Amino acid sequence: MRTYKSKTFARWARGERLDDARLCAAISEMESGLWDANLGGHVYKKRLASAQQGKRGAYRTLLAYRQGETAVFLYGFAKNDRSNVSEREKEALKKLAKLYLSFTPEEWKTAVMSGELMEVNCNA
Repeated sequence: MRTYKSKTFARWARGERLDDARLCAAISEMESGLWDANLGGHVYKKRLASAQQGKRGAYRTLLAYRQGETAVFLYGFAKNDRSNVSEREKEALKKLAKLYLSFTPEEWKTAVMSGELMEVNCNA
């Protein structure tokens, strides 16, 4: 399972102290069928717990996800910052998911080398 995070998501996660181990745990749960919402177009919402509290009041992440193949963390927010994303944002995320999930191996490599995506190492 290839797992990535966008540059924007990585910046946000770093500020919230969400490490790759927590992202990998979320993907492991998703591979078992545990996600919070399927927004359509391969965009999923997944809650992540903060270090201080459980999942209920912590973080929401939106990712492009194709089971058994690829996951790309696209966007994240704290539940106390906003309740959800708008329909317009949801449509933009679906377009981004469609783009990423259609990448060829060479395009993945280019996106990582350019810094637009960062690989999340879940095998460490």
